[in-house]
Amino acid sequence: MKRVYNFSAGPAVLPEEVLKEAAEEMLDYRGCGMSVMEMSHRSKMFDQIIKEAEADIRDLMNIPDNYKVLFLQGGGSLQFAMVPMNLMKNGKADYIVTGQWAKKAFKEAQKFGDAKCIASSEDKTFSYIPDCSDLPVREDADYVYICENNTIYGTKYKKLPNTKGKPLVADLSSCFLSEPVDVTKYGMLWGGVQKNVGPAGLVIAIIREDLIPQEELPGVPTMLQYKTQADAASLYNTPNCYAIYICGKVFKWLKKMGGLEVMKERNEKKAKILYDYLDSSKLFKGTVVPEDRSLMNVPFVTGSKELDAEFVAEAQKAGFENLKGHRTVGGMRASIYNAMPIEGVEALVAFMKDFEEKHQ
Repeated sequence: MKRVYNFSAGPAVLPEEVLKEAAEEMLDYRGCGMSVMEMSHRSKMFDQIIKEAEADIRDLMNIPDNYKVLFLQGGGSLQFAMVPMNLMKNGKADYIVTGQWAKKAFKEAQKFGDAKCIASSEDKTFSYIPDCSDLPVREDADYVYICENNTIYGTKYKKLPNTKGKPLVADLSSCFLSEPVDVTKYGMLWGGVQKNVGPAGLVIAIIREDLIPQEELPGVPTMLQYKTQADAASLYNTPNCYAIYICGKVFKWLKKMGGLEVMKERNEKKAKILYDYLDSSKLFKGTVVPEDRSLMNVPFVTGSKELDAEFVAEAQKAGFENLKGHRTVGGMRASIYNAMPIEGVEALVAFMKDFEEKHQ
C-alpha cells in the first residue's frame, strides 16, 4: 500500500488510524455480525454510536446545554437555504461576503427574504477579511452571517464581527474542529464534515435552542425545519449513519491527540512551515494578506499559468495529490487539515524548493 500526501480541499485526508480501525470493523462491528453500513438507525447499536458522537463533540467544543447538536444531510449548500428558512423571523438578515461560499449563501438567502450584504472583500478577489468592528447591522436584522474560513481563497477571520447584539451564524466547514471556539459567541455554527472530520454527506449544526422556531413553519418542508431535526434528535429520517460513525471515531482521535488546543498548535506549526517558505520564495507567492491567512487552506501562484500547470503535474507524479487551485481562481492550493501530518508539509516544501531551483 502506498499512501499519497492528499492536499485536497474536501473530501479530504482523514487520520490513518481512524481509517484502519474502520477497515477492521467493516464486516463486523463489535461482534454484531454486520457493518455499520448495514445496521438500522433505530438499533441499539447505532443509538450508542450517535449518542457517543454527540457526547464527544460536546466535550471537545465545550458546547453548552442550551445548544442543540444536529447531524444533517444535504451538505453546506442546503444550509444556505435552511438558515434563512428557519431564522429569518423578521424577514431580514445581514451577510458579510468574503468568498465564493458566503456569496452563494447570500444569493440563496435573497430567495427567502431581505438579505443585505453589509461588507465584502470581493474588490480584491477575496484576498482579505474586511474590517468588521463597526458594521452597518440593521436593527431589525434577524442574524449576521459569515463564512469563517474561506476554503477557496485561504482567508480566515481572526476576530469575529461585531454583530451589535444580533445572533452570529457562521459556516465553519473548512476550519471545523481545527482550533478551540467559544460556542457562546455564535447563535449558530455549522460545518460540512468532509474537510476536517469525516466523509462527505454530513453537516454538523450547533444551534442555540431559543433560535429554533417553536412552532411548525408554514410553507417550509418538514425535513428542512430545525425543529423537526431537533425534536427527533437527528433521527427524523435515516441519517448518514456511516459518516456519523466515522466522525465519532475522529472525535475520539482528536481527544486522544490532546483536544483542540493541541490541534491548533499543530496546525499553526504546519502552516508556518509553508507560509515561511512562500514569504522567502522568489518563484512562489501566497495570495492572501498575511494577517488574514488561513491555517487550513494555503493558495499560492507562480505568476505563470503554464508554470502553475507544470508544477501541479510534477507534484502529482511525486505523490502530492490535489494541489490544483479551485477552478474560479487557478494557481495552487494546499489544504493542510488536522489529519495532514507535518511530514507532508515538510515534504511539499522540499519539493517546491527543488522545483524553484530548476526554474530559476
